[in-house]
Amino acid sequence: MKPVLHWFRRDLRLDDNTALQAALDSGQPVIPVFIFDPAILRGPRTGAPRLKFMLQALHSLDETLQAQDTRLLIRYGKPVDILQALVEETDAQAVYFNRDYSPYARRRDAAVQDALPVPVCSYGDVALVPPGGVMKADGDPYVVYTPFMHKWKACPILNSVDFEPGKFRDLSQLEMGEIPSLADLGFDETIDVPEASETAAQARLASFVGGTIYEYAETRNYLASEPFAQPQWTAVISPYLRLGLLSPRRAYHAALKAAEEATHQDAKESVETWINELIWRDFYMHILYHYPHVMRRSFREEYDDLQWSQDGDALRAWKEGQTGYPLVDAAMRQLMAVGWMPNRARMIVASFLTKDLLVDWREGELHFMQWLVDGDPAANNGGWQWAAGTGTDAQPYFRIFNPVSQSKKYDPQGHYIRYWVPELRDVSDRYIHAPWEMDAPPANYPAPMVDHDKARVRTLDAYKALK
Repeated sequence: MKPVLHWFRRDLRLDDNTALQAALDSGQPVIPVFIFDPAILRGPRTGAPRLKFMLQALHSLDETLQAQDTRLLIRYGKPVDILQALVEETDAQAVYFNRDYSPYARRRDAAVQDALPVPVCSYGDVALVPPGGVMKADGDPYVVYTPFMHKWKACPILNSVDFEPGKFRDLSQLEMGEIPSLADLGFDETIDVPEASETAAQARLASFVGGTIYEYAETRNYLASEPFAQPQWTAVISPYLRLGLLSPRRAYHAALKAAEEATHQDAKESVETWINELIWRDFYMHILYHYPHVMRRSFREEYDDLQWSQDGDALRAWKEGQTGYPLVDAAMRQLMAVGWMPNRARMIVASFLTKDLLVDWREGELHFMQWLVDGDPAANNGGWQWAAGTGTDAQPYFRIFNPVSQSKKYDPQGHYIRYWVPELRDVSDRYIHAPWEMDAPPANYPAPMVDHDKARVRTLDAYKALK
């Protein structure tokens, strides 16, 4: 019996994997393959932390496949060339994969579709409602979240599907290839990352929906110093969704069940708040799909003429957590230490870069993609454009976070600051948010690089100049 290929990409799991299950259900023996694409590996948005997480996920996937009496076939090269060669070598009758929506992924997949001499079967798996599934009555896409959300909630969401074992192809006659190391791929060793496996993903989801989800409306703003440790204040499943170690449908239906089991209205509303985060995830995928220019330019194109500062020293200080604003510095140091930061911290540091320092949002977006374990092109881009006021549901340009008042509100005792900024561990609660107000500020911590009030005026003038 002739085989078919399943091309793993950002769906590194067996459970509830739409394309993989369709391949197994075809009745043909399946060859599982992963391709290291040099165009992605050499791209500026590929960061070592996320790549390390992915390599661990591939090892885990390979072990899971071994329990099905097969292995993960590893190849390196241009996907269209690799797949053409594999079709010829194995006499494969079809290629299956789950669709992705970045501009590069769409070009790559179109090239594969055009070049292969066999059927190419692609599926909507990465989003709960794939792009094109939530449209206005006139056929245009939504560009504002709230009406998108209302229309989204009227869409049917597919049920999760348990993995149903099927027949895999005997791969003993094929050159398997080895899962490389970071060094093999030309990357230096990097920070520790969380366990990358289906089992770990499902355990984190179960822990979250079993308790903290009922307090999520409040805990979502907690500044967790060690996000991958317990207690689990927020879901922190974004890295697993990013690379498909967890199906978004599993997450969604687990949340629906939690809502049904909620014992009071506040708990139910907290669950709904978290479900809305899944809808935001879909929304930004839809925006990227319909408006691919956002990867390079502002969604609101008039902001492409904004006169950003070209201060490289300011950008460098922000990246290194040396701005003199304790909460900003704590968050940026956390990013470099664990490859993640809480959502509230992401908003604060993005506002500081774009509004206090007037540095182009693209610089921050790129830095995040290079460090975040959960770095997702659509969500990261949407978040940065929101903070800069250049995006869809953008924060109005005149709303500028005050880094000190944000610090006082979300880290009142300074626990998060002291954890990540050891220079300030002996500073009292009175001065922890603004140590420059002390008679003798810590000598080893920098003074604020900008005056927030003056920076705010400069930024407002720059934005008003476009009106």
